Amino acid sequence: MGYVGPGVVSRLRAAFPAATLVGYDMGYFASCLTNAPVLPESKLDMQLYGDVRQVSAHILQGVDAVVHLAAISNDPMGTKFEDITLDVNYKSSVKLAQMAKAAGVKSFVFASSCSMYGEAEGSAKTEDSSLNPLTAYARSKVFTEKELEPLAGEGFTVTCLRFATACGMSERLRLDLVLNDFVAGAVASAKINILSDGSPWRPLIHVKDMARAIEWAVAREAANGGKFLAVNTGSNEWNFQVRDLAEAVADVIPGTVVSINRNAAPDKRSYRVNFDLYKALAPDHQPQYTLKEAIQELRDGLVEMEFKDGDFRNSLLMRLKVLTSLQETRKLTGQLQWEHTPASVAAAETALETA
Repeated sequence: MGYVGPGVVSRLRAAFPAATLVGYDMGYFASCLTNAPVLPESKLDMQLYGDVRQVSAHILQGVDAVVHLAAISNDPMGTKFEDITLDVNYKSSVKLAQMAKAAGVKSFVFASSCSMYGEAEGSAKTEDSSLNPLTAYARSKVFTEKELEPLAGEGFTVTCLRFATACGMSERLRLDLVLNDFVAGAVASAKINILSDGSPWRPLIHVKDMARAIEWAVAREAANGGKFLAVNTGSNEWNFQVRDLAEAVADVIPGTVVSINRNAAPDKRSYRVNFDLYKALAPDHQPQYTLKEAIQELRDGLVEMEFKDGDFRNSLLMRLKVLTSLQETRKLTGQLQWEHTPASVAAAETALETA
């Protein structure tokens, strides 16, 4: 029930029409709907609500595949909630995989990240390149991959999709992503304010192309990549410097003024990524969107939303702002747990299943 989930639900429903699809989510961002014609989760057979830190093993019984997206999902949130980030993104991910294997799940798909390459000068990074995670979020992905690898084996295939930076329109849009931020600025005020000097490299992937990759990973056979696979997921054509992204947005949205903070301290998070392995393993599930198409889609979606908030970086379209707002109104505790939750999460899940 976040930014990536709606596209994944739609893609899996189309790809596996006879499957039983079950969602599990904390619900932090459930109300952050943007131009959703229907509730995205209506395409599921069942939506459970719960904390990934407290998943009950019984909900994995009879499950063939797990797509694990749950995470404290960006660097600002990871900085503010560092211990929780490691709990949710790392420890809970490993525990979930262990329970999934014990329950007989055949395929475990983990949403990893290219951010683990961190400050990476030189040639585009391959899966064999050294890792240099600079943030709590990136470290959590490195730690999780390391502990997922020995779990993989006969009958339990693990696929870690090291996604490029997400972008594009979603039914739960977030603007705390570089391309989305730039398009929002152009639409709201005809201005793009780059907080860095514009030089860092970023690989990008459209959120719907992420869903395409997840569809492939769910059905991946161990013979295609191994029982454990960590693979850079994106396209070689989608490696851009930040300033080039801004200029591309300005080309699509005429009249946009781009300003660069030339006095900014260097942003060490700079890396180009090689996606040759993913292209070889998943030739039929390669990214389809072009950068121009992604920008146009975001522009059209924001216009349809009548988006005009020049101060959007302080709005509820920023995920950190949502969490802090929920804390300020005493809906979430300091540990990012709901203030008023059932005494037993397992009991609540059972009640939902039997309702």
